[in-house]
Amino acid sequence: MGSNSELADIRIREFRMDDYDALIALWKEAGLKFKPKGRDSREDIGRQLKLKTAIYLVAEVDGRMVGAVLGTHDGRKGWINRLAIIPSYQGQGVGRRLVEELERGFSELGIGIIASLVENWNKVSLEAAENYGYKKFEGVTYFTKKRDDDI
Repeated sequence: MGSNSELADIRIREFRMDDYDALIALWKEAGLKFKPKGRDSREDIGRQLKLKTAIYLVAEVDGRMVGAVLGTHDGRKGWINRLAIIPSYQGQGVGRRLVEELERGFSELGIGIIASLVENWNKVSLEAAENYGYKKFEGVTYFTKKRDDDI
């Protein structure tokens, strides 16, 4: 179980492809839905990293991945995707540290707008976004079109 004394020992670093299995284990432990045959497959994550539009970060304590965030951008706007913290470290600042580092990365690229889409059922993420200083925007209807359900 994480404790406040361990928070000082959190290391934030860039995601590497050899972290993939630990990332999937983290998502499972955190209860995050993912698409292992689509956009979250090893091949697709590798492709995403090569595009240079991704800032993927992990948080480690004593060499163990305890959190991760996938950030993407289009050159104009940054997106927070896939923020996940294992339950024993939730509420201890791990998510905030990951988001702050992601924001710093976007800022270095000259990106001043950062957004996140959070599904209404995800109360933990809705609360976290507000706690991190993000404002709810009611004026958008989100549309999506998928090639297939696995992506």
